Amino acid sequence: MKSPSHIPQASHAAGASPEIPKLPVWQPFRGPFARWPQLTDLLIALCAFVLTLLMWSHDGANEVLALRNLWDVVAFQCAFIGCFALLWRRTHPWQTHAVVLGATLALELGLPAEGIVALAFSLYSLGRYEANGRASVIGVLGALAYVVLDERLLIELTAEGTIALVLVWALWHIGRRLRFRGEYLRLLEERAEYLERERNADSERAVAAERTRIAREMHDVVAHQVSLMTVQAGAARTICRNNPEAASEAMAAVESAGRHALSEMRHLLGVLRPASDASQLAPQPDLSDIPALIEKVRQVVARVDYETHGELANVPARVALAAYRIIQESLTNVIKHVGGKASVQVRVRVAPEQLAIFVRDDGDSSGKQPGGEQLADEQPGGGHGIAGMRERAELLGGHLHAAATDEGGFEVSAQLPTKEGRAR
Repeated sequence: MKSPSHIPQASHAAGASPEIPKLPVWQPFRGPFARWPQLTDLLIALCAFVLTLLMWSHDGANEVLALRNLWDVVAFQCAFIGCFALLWRRTHPWQTHAVVLGATLALELGLPAEGIVALAFSLYSLGRYEANGRASVIGVLGALAYVVLDERLLIELTAEGTIALVLVWALWHIGRRLRFRGEYLRLLEERAEYLERERNADSERAVAAERTRIAREMHDVVAHQVSLMTVQAGAARTICRNNPEAASEAMAAVESAGRHALSEMRHLLGVLRPASDASQLAPQPDLSDIPALIEKVRQVVARVDYETHGELANVPARVALAAYRIIQESLTNVIKHVGGKASVQVRVRVAPEQLAIFVRDDGDSSGKQPGGEQLADEQPGGGHGIAGMRERAELLGGHLHAAATDEGGFEVSAQLPTKEGRAR
């Protein structure tokens, strides 16, 4: 059995504030009658039968209770059948009411006794448990017709008859109102359960989307920086004997790239920490950071040309971040699959309603297949660079095209909308 402190400890371990278990806002009281409905119906049937016998004893029908002839036995059986038919009042309400009303009419028309108390309970059950509104109304109209004929209200309107008529209608109406209230509460409960399921589903979708975003960001950060470190470390190993000074500079570049990768990873993972433990986070990269990115790539790649057209400062932050990551991933692919002898062109153009990106390399001069990762992206189990860039563009309402050129190189072009109504 878990201790009471288990839940708060789990919440702190997950990096969230402890949560108090939620209790229902309203809990209906369930008495013994609601807990044991069958026993309740049996007690009601016994009570109705006993009250009927007591009513007969006060109405001068003592001879019936003595069971001296066949008609007394028939009257006693009618009372027994009519009262104990209430055992089925929840599952078959209109049938139960028909049996009770039939027994009452039989006693009224030909037997030496009048009425049974079970009629009051059957009227309430007819209104409370009958789902068919037409059958319920027909049943209460039948009971009203019986009272009118029994009290001779069509001939003479008496206070006793009027009270009996109102009582019949009131018993059925109370049951009907309670049924409507129960249906309303049931619908509210079902709606609350539906909203709870929808809230949980939305939370799961949000978690899945956030996991995808974090995975995409981690891929962009790690792939770019590690590619730079790998190329520079390989160059340092090659020239370490003949040119130790250049090898030292290459290793310094490796160290710088590693520190930059750690900084970006720390910034990315910082959003997963609780707000109380979060430190000051650096801003996300944007188009103003592209020149620094180009300078780092120029330490590895022979030639990188960078051109801009338009006002970069007016680009929305999320579009600028997506553009930076697309360029970063494209240059990473050049480093990984083309090599240091490549020539790369990077162009960024800002139009009134969109941002255009163009990254193109001239191919691999060492005999490797150009665009290796891009081709692998189209195969099962391949990389996720092109797929991640395409997802970024489509999330903003734009599109991205990546394909090999006729000259043996590879180019990536993307159009990202800059208007708030289109960049979604």
